[in-house]
Amino acid sequence: MARSDRLFRLLQAMRTMSAPITGARLAEATEVSLRSLYRDIDALRAAGARIEGERGYGYRLIEDYALPPQTFERAEIEAIALGMAEVASMGDPVLAEAAASVLAKVAATLPDDREQYLLHAISQVFRPTPRYEATPHTEIVRDACWREEALRIGYADKDDADTERVILPLSIVYTEKVQTVLAWCCLREDFRMFRTDRLRSAAFTGSSFRPRRATLLRNYLAELKRRPSRPDVSA
Repeated sequence: MARSDRLFRLLQAMRTMSAPITGARLAEATEVSLRSLYRDIDALRAAGARIEGERGYGYRLIEDYALPPQTFERAEIEAIALGMAEVASMGDPVLAEAAASVLAKVAATLPDDREQYLLHAISQVFRPTPRYEATPHTEIVRDACWREEALRIGYADKDDADTERVILPLSIVYTEKVQTVLAWCCLREDFRMFRTDRLRSAAFTGSSFRPRRATLLRNYLAELKRRPSRPDVSA
């Protein structure tokens, strides 16, 4: 196998496998020896790829300048166009604007024929009305997730009774019917789902729970997978 092909396969493996990725897993995926794998990682770093990690600890691909968007296959471009169209139709104006920006940036880097695939994608999304109702507090919840900061929320439960909670927001989830916030509820001391359309208010508390969000979210998702069913929201 030519070295350029081998490096391409290594980049693809690092893009698709869950990090941190051990050298042994990468060597197996690319069908090379560990010694060759370490040399290939050094070559990618020299070419401009930002790869964190070291032998014995695993690797993570941070930025990849050696594999530009021009290598997207037609089906991959189709998936990008369809995914961004779906995001734009959800009813969240911030994400809709971001989706349009993503398409423009991708299109600007593609050669002419590939750009046409993007601009005239075969798959389309048609929704006469937004999939989710726009809510005034979604953006502050999203910001709090990124900042890993607790929120004080006013919330109407399933009986329309108003309550006030402090939550650790972990993720915004778009289910089939509603938009929900996965969170740790400090009142119940347990994981809970909160519908964004039932949020009466949301305010930052100034209390950080960094760096716990990733671990809490992973544990919550694992708990949900263990349950046979789960309602749209927990009060």
